Amino acid sequence: MKTYLFSLVLLFISTTIFAQKNTQATEAVITYGSRSNGKDVGGEKKLFIKGNQARISGQERQAKQEQFLQFAEAATYQVLNSNGTTYTFKKPFSEYVSAELIAGIDTIMGIPCKKAKVFIRSNTIEIWYTNDLKIKGTPDLTIAPGIGLILKTIRNGNTETYAKKIDYRKVKADELAWPKQWGTLLDEAAYQRQIIESRYQTINIFNKEKISFGNKIENPVADQSNVTYHFSAGTVILKKVKLPAVQPGQSVFAELIQNSNGDAYDRTGSVFMIPVDKSVSFLNALQNGIQALPVYNARNGKKYQGVTATDNYLPPLELMRFFTSFGVKHFNAQAKIKGYNWADSVIYKQDITVLAPRLQGEVWIGVFIGNYDKGGHTASLNLNYYPGYEGEKEKEKKSFIMPVFNTTNLMEMAGQEYGTMFEKDSLTVTIDVPQGVKNLRLRYLTTGHGGWGKGDEFVPKMNEIFVDGKRVYHFIPWREDCATYRFSNPSSGNFGNGLSSSDLSRSNWCPGTLTLPVEIPLENLSPGKHTLQVAIPLGKPEGTSFSSWNVSGVLIGDQE
Repeated sequence: MKTYLFSLVLLFISTTIFAQKNTQATEAVITYGSRSNGKDVGGEKKLFIKGNQARISGQERQAKQEQFLQFAEAATYQVLNSNGTTYTFKKPFSEYVSAELIAGIDTIMGIPCKKAKVFIRSNTIEIWYTNDLKIKGTPDLTIAPGIGLILKTIRNGNTETYAKKIDYRKVKADELAWPKQWGTLLDEAAYQRQIIESRYQTINIFNKEKISFGNKIENPVADQSNVTYHFSAGTVILKKVKLPAVQPGQSVFAELIQNSNGDAYDRTGSVFMIPVDKSVSFLNALQNGIQALPVYNARNGKKYQGVTATDNYLPPLELMRFFTSFGVKHFNAQAKIKGYNWADSVIYKQDITVLAPRLQGEVWIGVFIGNYDKGGHTASLNLNYYPGYEGEKEKEKKSFIMPVFNTTNLMEMAGQEYGTMFEKDSLTVTIDVPQGVKNLRLRYLTTGHGGWGKGDEFVPKMNEIFVDGKRVYHFIPWREDCATYRFSNPSSGNFGNGLSSSDLSRSNWCPGTLTLPVEIPLENLSPGKHTLQVAIPLGKPEGTSFSSWNVSGVLIGDQE
C-alpha cells in the first residue's frame, strides 16, 4: 500500500512539472527509433497525429500498406494497394490484446509515463505511455492502440522502440494521407492473405491442368508461348514461358498443387525444365518420339533413351521430384473414417534458388505424373519470387549449371525405358568441367521403385557416387516418416495389422510428399573431362515385377 501511495505522489509531481502548453496540442509528428540489446539498429517510424486521426509510417517496408488509427471510432484501419486494387481491414480497439497495468512511473523525453504490458503470441511487451496529452497513438498497430500515447515499448527485454523526437506542429494533408476511399473491405484472414501475397511475385505456369492417360490430344501449333501442350498419352504437360532475371539475394520457390481426378494410386511426379541449348533436346522426343533421343547402352543389353548428357544433348533439368498421394480429394467421400479429415489437395513447395540462373528468359517447363487413368490428376504450378532483405543481398554471381543424368522416364507412357541399368553395372557419364568453375557440387536426387515386398521401393539400398573411379559419396536413401502424411491418402489400403499402405517406409519417398536432393561437394575436381558413376545394387525381378531407380544429377558451381 505504501509503494502504491508513493507512486501516486511521484506521478502527481511529474504531471505538475509537465503541465505546459504542449499538453493541449492536438497535432504532432513523433519519430521513433529502434534498439536491439541496447544498440541502435537504424530505421525510423513516424506517427502523424491530427486530432482523432493518426497514421503510422515506416511499418511496412515491402508491402504497400498504410496503417491508420481513428480514435473517434476506436478502430484501426489497415489499407493495402496491390496491383491497382485497394483492400482495407478495419479492427476495433476492443479486439486487440488488452494491456495489463503495472506499478511504477517513468519519464520519457520529459513526459511522465505510466507502465503496462501485453502478451502477444508468447511475447512479453512492456509499454510506457501517457494519458496526459490530447494526442494519442502507438508506433505498432498491434500494441494497445487505444491506451493513450505510447512513447516506448520493449519486446522480450531486448528489442526497444522509443520516441526520439516530438514535433508539435500542423500535420500536412499529404503526411496524414487519410484515404478518400477504403476500397474493398476484407475480414482479417482475407486481408492477411493479400498482405503476404503482395510481398512477392508469383508466375503461374499451369492452372488446374489435367494430367491423365488415354484421352484424345489436340495440341496447339508447335513452339507457341504460354499455351499448354500434352504429351506422352497425356501424362506430361509442357509450356514455353518467359521468366524474369533473378536478382541478387532473391529466392525462388516452386509450388505444385495436386489432387486426384480419378486415379487412386501413388504415382511418380516430376517438375522439370528442358534445356534447348544443344542440337538435340528432350523437346524433340516429346514432339517426334523417343527415337529422337541419344541411346545409353547398358551391360544388361537394354537401351535407355536420353538419360545421360552427351556432346549434343542435355537431359531434362529436374526442379522437383514429388509423389502423388493415394487419391486425395477425388476419393475423400468414399473413405469415411471418424476423425480422419482428409486433405483437399497436396501442396509441394521447394526452394529451387540454386537452379534459378537456368530459369531465365524463354524456357520450357513441364510436369510429369505417371498414371494409366483417364481422369488422372489435376495440377497447378507456380514459381514464387521472394525479394532479398536490404543489407543481406549477395553480390551477383555467374553460375555454372549443367544437368548430367536423369533416369526418371518422363515418357514412360510413350515407351521410355525404366531406370534398370544398375542391374549389371553403374550408370556412367562423361562430364566436362570448364575452366574457371569453383565450388563445384552435384545436386543428386534418388528414389527407389518396385512395389512388392522384396522390391527396391521397400528395401534400403546403398547409393554410391564415384568420380574417376574414386568413391566420393555414399548413403542409404530411406524415409521412415510416411505415416505423418496419412490424411493426404484417403484411398490407401488398410492392412490387418492396422497400418495403411501409405504408412510404410520407402526408398526416399512417401505418398503425398516431395523428395529432397543431396548436394555432394566436388570442389577439388580440375577442369577437363571426368567420369561420373552412380552405383546401386538393383534388386532381382520376381515374375513380372521388377525394381528400378529414378536418379537425376545436376552439376552446380560458381563461374568466374
